[in-house]
Amino acid sequence: MDKTFLIFRHEFLCTIKRTGFIIMTVIVPLVALLAIGVFQVVSGIAQPPVQEVTTIGYVDESGGFDQYTNQGKITLIRFDTPDDATEALVEGDIKEYFVIPQDYVSIGVINRYTLEKQLYPPPATMTAINKFLLSNLLAGKVPSTTVTRIEAPLNLVTIRLTETGAVAPEQGGLGNLIIPGVFSILLGLSIVFSSTYLLQGLSEEKENRLIEILLSSVSARQLLTGKVLGIGAAGLAQVVVWVVSSPLLLSLASSNFGGFISTIQLPANFIVLGIV
Repeated sequence: MDKTFLIFRHEFLCTIKRTGFIIMTVIVPLVALLAIGVFQVVSGIAQPPVQEVTTIGYVDESGGFDQYTNQGKITLIRFDTPDDATEALVEGDIKEYFVIPQDYVSIGVINRYTLEKQLYPPPATMTAINKFLLSNLLAGKVPSTTVTRIEAPLNLVTIRLTETGAVAPEQGGLGNLIIPGVFSILLGLSIVFSSTYLLQGLSEEKENRLIEILLSSVSARQLLTGKVLGIGAAGLAQVVVWVVSSPLLLSLASSNFGGFISTIQLPANFIVLGIV
């Protein structure tokens, strides 16, 4: 046991002093930190993109469709006759136009005119026209808040409950899939590097004929056990450094990137399980 411990200590100290081991230990959190810093610098320097506004014409033969002409990135311009709208379309003043017939309320048919060959209208155009028609149909008949809710009736939020009916502290989502994947990658890297160091050490000792001297003093079981435990402990120390730095990196990423990253949770028990 004493000889196994001596081999364990020797392998552990030699492994953590390797330049490659030190670089791989610090490069993972440093690369993540560098990526966050680069994103923050670029986002501070880059100018916000200019939103391109698409102009669409329409002819209101039914009457009453003269409000809500600004639909996000799409602006609607009213024309008196289809001929005026066609002329504007040919000259490039508008991208397309549609005609609201007199019997639109009863039949619900809209004629759309464009110069492009399209299998189906773009979703953004369809959404803008639908909101424009719906808002004008309900204007003055229901409150504006009701109009907004009719246009967007659903914003679904899923909440996971425990078996006792209480709200679970850990909610589902994409973050719960990303974190185990990241830990799996770190585990794979640790196994690859640790096994590489083990093979390198055995090769060096075999070339230097040091392995023969060791086997004359210790048993093969003691030698292999000490090497595996020593290099395995070094690999575990590497994982501990990565795991300990992950909450700080996750906090920085959440404050800079936002979005779904801000919803990622890293429970303490999962950190312990990751180290194990």
